[in-house]
Amino acid sequence: MIAVSKFQPIDTIKEAYDAGQRIFGENRVQELVSKQPVLPDDIEWHLIGTLQTNKVKYIAPFISMIQSVDSLKLLQEINRQAEKNARTIRVLIEVHIAEEESKHGFSVAECESLFSSRIIGQFAHIQVCGLMGMATFTDDTEQVKREFGLLKSLFEKIKAMPDTDKLIFTELSMGMSDDYHIAIEKGSTMVRIGTALFAPPLKGARGM
Repeated sequence: MIAVSKFQPIDTIKEAYDAGQRIFGENRVQELVSKQPVLPDDIEWHLIGTLQTNKVKYIAPFISMIQSVDSLKLLQEINRQAEKNARTIRVLIEVHIAEEESKHGFSVAECESLFSSRIIGQFAHIQVCGLMGMATFTDDTEQVKREFGLLKSLFEKIKAMPDTDKLIFTELSMGMSDDYHIAIEKGSTMVRIGTALFAPPLKGARGM
């Protein structure tokens, strides 16, 4: 479980940490960079929001996983910054499975092409550990099931490719506070939970 701690104060995050939570997810680089130095060193930080290439350098020294890789350009920059910091950074490829245009990510076809091209193997300082996606924000559970099912099928297809490292490509991050139970049913290995753990999101915003 990724505890989505965006907008949460340090004291609230520390309470979750003291209760045993060790993996936290943040949406914005600025907020993540301000929180990381004042919280325990053994926290595993995940960046789950949209990431601009010019901000990778700020989180490269400590980030455990970047879940929202939505372009080849971003992959290249993460690899470059990881090399500068003598690190290997774990990432997930974000796939656009929702109807909403506001969502980010590779299309299914683009994702398949990315892996079949073998270009990922050229990045020595990145481990591509799986896929991430967000379903449409809707009360139609059947639609959510279809979208999560699509991502699961894509995950299995890529994992079966001959050049995919089966020991590394193991994570399927899908499901938030509203739909995590469906995501788990469809094979999610990581759920991103915020509202169900912490305070409700700001008015007018959908919380993870």
